[in-house]
Amino acid sequence: MAMHVNLSPEMEGFIKNQVASGFYGNATEVIRDAIRRMQAEDSRRVAWQAAIQKGDRQLDRGEGIAYTPETMNDITQRALSALHNGQPKDTDVLP
Repeated sequence: MAMHVNLSPEMEGFIKNQVASGFYGNATEVIRDAIRRMQAEDSRRVAWQAAIQKGDRQLDRGEGIAYTPETMNDITQRALSALHNGQPKDTDVLP
């Protein structure tokens, strides 16, 4: 499918610079990469919103714990221990 879009001179220049850098072979590759990144970002946003809703439901059920320095220290220590023991990262934790 052919699609024609109008870009600002700044956007056009950016795309041309990306191709000139040698990282991309042509403008189409730049645009496709940009769209893939936007799709990934959108997926992360949807997952983040779902996690927030899940947390809100848990809090509504009284499943929350108070946030204190001790709680943060405990979470940090458990994460470091898991890291040092080679346990896989929690997929709910985004970098």
